[in-house]
Amino acid sequence: MSKYYVFFTRNVLPKPNVASLVQVAHSANAAANLGLPAVLVYLGKGWNALNPVDLIRPFQPRKPDEKLAKIYNLQDQLKVAALPMPWPIDLFDSKWTSSSTIVSKYYLPIHLLKSTQIVHTRDWNFVKAAIKNGIPAIYEQHHHESKQFEPEIVSNPLFQIAVTVADTVRDSMIQNGMPPEKVIMLHNGFNQLFLARQTENAQIWRQQLLIDEREHLAVYAGGLYPFKGVDMLVDVAKELPGIQFAIAGGDSSQVIAYQQLAKSQQVNNIKFLGYLPQNQLASLLQAADVLTHPHCLTEAAMFTSPLKFFDYMASGTPIIVTEIPSLLEFKSGNIAAIWCAPDNPHQFAESIQSSLAKYPRKVEGYAETMDFVKQFSWENRIEKILSYVEESVFIR
Repeated sequence: MSKYYVFFTRNVLPKPNVASLVQVAHSANAAANLGLPAVLVYLGKGWNALNPVDLIRPFQPRKPDEKLAKIYNLQDQLKVAALPMPWPIDLFDSKWTSSSTIVSKYYLPIHLLKSTQIVHTRDWNFVKAAIKNGIPAIYEQHHHESKQFEPEIVSNPLFQIAVTVADTVRDSMIQNGMPPEKVIMLHNGFNQLFLARQTENAQIWRQQLLIDEREHLAVYAGGLYPFKGVDMLVDVAKELPGIQFAIAGGDSSQVIAYQQLAKSQQVNNIKFLGYLPQNQLASLLQAADVLTHPHCLTEAAMFTSPLKFFDYMASGTPIIVTEIPSLLEFKSGNIAAIWCAPDNPHQFAESIQSSLAKYPRKVEGYAETMDFVKQFSWENRIEKILSYVEESVFIR
């Protein structure tokens, strides 16, 4: 019987617009690309969760369906498994109808245990359940949390390593009881498919978006939140009426709100495209003359490791990067980028104009940027994590 490298998330997939789930999916995909028996395990709800056969045999790894694969850019090597969660799971605020309890007390010890070699998750309850059932575990925590880590879990030899994306989060984890030798900082990564040139699709984007005789396209791809600098981009677009701006991301309510904001400020050179599946995003990034990263100087700027920054670099398109603390280490990197102060729309607009002059668009992308980002592939990240895992518990 196959022993799997289980990546678990206590979420229903697919769930667009959730960066943490993109990270989980890409991590599992990368492990599979390395030839490891990886399976992405998540919750299954709705009509599919009522199938009695699935309730009897809930852990059935299989190839991802077309929708899931397209949204997360998954490749054929990865397997997925949806654990059925029939009504009334998670409907009431009760320990006994909680999906966490069902997974930890039923699915894990009865159905996953015999098929699992190691688990990798951002769900602390799942880590604890794995350790108690004799399964080695890798834990990820990407944001500051107040929970205290139980000494009997973090000191257990089965607890392999904890991973975060910022030194500040690592420090807070140590303060909350995580042994310093058991927590490392690793940046997020990028999907290898973003490196593949999509010249034809990129040209289609340019034909669709460049109107009113505008020649240059500035693109933002990410969450539609003020702290990410999207409000500021509306101000920047107003200052640069000759440049077309395209914003990818957000749900329908966010898109409508920002469309209304742009209209109220009489900004007519900005388009909000809404959420784009990962398999469409790469060509949009390659279509741009410049990519914008306008993150505001907020508390999140101290620890964020934005997925879009690595996708941006993989596209080979020049980038306008805000000088937030979590990204400053990349300022010395060999990338086609212009850096500017945060929360300054006028300077950001000037940086876009400087980029257009210094880094004219290349259909093939800027090779130095694409070469630099290769070190941050999800596959490299998984290999670094596994270098901390005892050989005796995970045969590679």
